[in-house]
Amino acid sequence: MLFKNRDMDMCNGPLFGKMLIFALPIMAMNILQLLFNAADMVIVGQFSGKEALAAVGATGALINLIVNLFMGLSVGTSVIVAQDLGSGDSAGVSKSVHTSMIVSLISGLFVMIIGLVFCKPLLILMGTPDDILGLSVLYMRIYFLGIPASMVYNFAAAILRSAGDSRHPMYYLVVSGVVNVILNLFFVVVLKMSVDGVAWATFISQYLSMILIVACLLGSEGSIRLVPDRTRIDTYKLKSIIRIGLPAGLQNLLFSISNVLIQSAVNSFGSVMVAASSASGNIENFVGTTMNAYYNAAVTFTGQNMGAKKYDRIDTIAKICTVLIFATWIVLGGILMLFGEQLLSIYTSEPEVIRLGYMRMKVMMILYFTCGTMNVFPGITRGMGYSVLPMLCTLIGACLMRIVWLATIFTWYPTITVLFACYPVTWGLAGLGQVASFFYARHHIRKKAMVNSEQAGNLLSIT
Repeated sequence: MLFKNRDMDMCNGPLFGKMLIFALPIMAMNILQLLFNAADMVIVGQFSGKEALAAVGATGALINLIVNLFMGLSVGTSVIVAQDLGSGDSAGVSKSVHTSMIVSLISGLFVMIIGLVFCKPLLILMGTPDDILGLSVLYMRIYFLGIPASMVYNFAAAILRSAGDSRHPMYYLVVSGVVNVILNLFFVVVLKMSVDGVAWATFISQYLSMILIVACLLGSEGSIRLVPDRTRIDTYKLKSIIRIGLPAGLQNLLFSISNVLIQSAVNSFGSVMVAASSASGNIENFVGTTMNAYYNAAVTFTGQNMGAKKYDRIDTIAKICTVLIFATWIVLGGILMLFGEQLLSIYTSEPEVIRLGYMRMKVMMILYFTCGTMNVFPGITRGMGYSVLPMLCTLIGACLMRIVWLATIFTWYPTITVLFACYPVTWGLAGLGQVASFFYARHHIRKKAMVNSEQAGNLLSIT
């Protein structure tokens, strides 16, 4: 079966409707992914107890720390493929696609080995409570066996989204997610397994989604088609992908380091607080992952318009993203503030876990639009080809300031509220930096375009 790969003209006509149509499948995909992850936590929380819930939750920050550096390279793939498509360079698109797929597989295997070897010592270093350490190690070791498949899926999804196809990645995630939930229930409820059951279910679903999306690329039309005989690394494209993707990956890595430190602080309050924070964080992610869909739209639309040299449309993309961020915060954030306790009760029936989880949720939601600004605006800046600036803003505004917060404010006032207050404070600082970076990149691109236009005019007048 052949798949159409350019469903949308991103360089002409109104932008708001197209960006929303493009973002909605990604949003649905992200929400479905969270629902499937939530199913893992709900099932172990309800059928295996709060210790199993805490064990799964305690691994999240560490998994992101190990994975995110290489997963960030998929951002480079997204930008480079989008720019090649926008400029009409079919040969360049094909080289980018085949280079990206090799990079994804090598990265996945490397990350798998790192995770298998270092998960236990890192969990101990984080101060994971003794009563959940064994379960956390078991979950992570099985989970990392599926990382190569997850890496390939994410790179392939970035390729499809860059070509305007945000639907097929969603379809494959739905299929694999449903399989994941069914297997969760079978392993945990029927076979009486614990965290190992949800880990094996995740492993199987990751490889299923990889098979489906690779089949899609193999059957696609045009320049994004994956042809096994052409699969080789193009040095120039690899450098371009790394130039954009490595700073994005480093940003993710540094961000994850700060989150690991915060998770270590959460661990110091005991396994009940770990369970509460894990459940609350899982619910809060529904707001964050919705905003993340706008990031993907921003990267792709900006990249294609940069390739087409339609710079004025980038300002419109920034305005649309701002409106969408605030609308999402008001609607979804408001729902969480009103019904947070009821949502937490889905994960566990423990009153203390619910109370502590809702305490965290209220602190996080009050200024959550700053998280959206911090996460979405780097997509526009990276789409313009500037990837170091967003990384520096996250490094200084979020990562460094979180470490300072933990070393000073939290040390002086070691309470749960003070601990979680570091999130909105650092989101705000990093968000201001990301907006400033956007305007800096915008100024330089317009200046460069003006110089090129003047030079072309001078050449024309001479001839």
